[in-house]
Amino acid sequence: MKVILLQDIPKVGEEGDVVGVKDGFGRNYLIPQGLAILATDSAIKHNAELKRQASRKLSQKKEEQLKLAAELSKAEVVVEVKVGAEDRIFGTVTPTQVAVQLAAQGFEVDRRIIEIKEEIKSLGVYTADVRLSADAIGQVKVRVEGEKAEVEEVEEAPEAPTEAPTEVAEETEE
Repeated sequence: MKVILLQDIPKVGEEGDVVGVKDGFGRNYLIPQGLAILATDSAIKHNAELKRQASRKLSQKKEEQLKLAAELSKAEVVVEVKVGAEDRIFGTVTPTQVAVQLAAQGFEVDRRIIEIKEEIKSLGVYTADVRLSADAIGQVKVRVEGEKAEVEEVEEAPEAPTEAPTEVAEETEE
């Protein structure tokens, strides 16, 4: 009996495969459990069309990922951190900080796919990998700078004209 698998089944085949199985296994287990359908001519044609569409979508997605990886390789993010003595930063720069800066530039990237190879503990320029897929990896420049000291300029209010103190009439003693 030939069936088309609807799911991956260990030691039998993967989803979409047309496989030959024993009649009892197909009739009593695979088909009733919804794991396979009978491989008729029309079902085989339909399965081939679904595979073709899935392949086209996969190639489009891969193309988009490669394009995004190329754009990310041109990008540079600036992460401002608090610094201590000798330009050492407090803590390290994390993928979350890089993801936030990328989002500010219009790149919506999940922090979990950003990989920083070395711990960033001082100011300078580093690279971070953005692993979109196995084939599409973008390298982003990460510039770590110290926070600029914000000087709050307090505008002085214009001085109100000072009035002469009102003299309290002294009571005359009688």
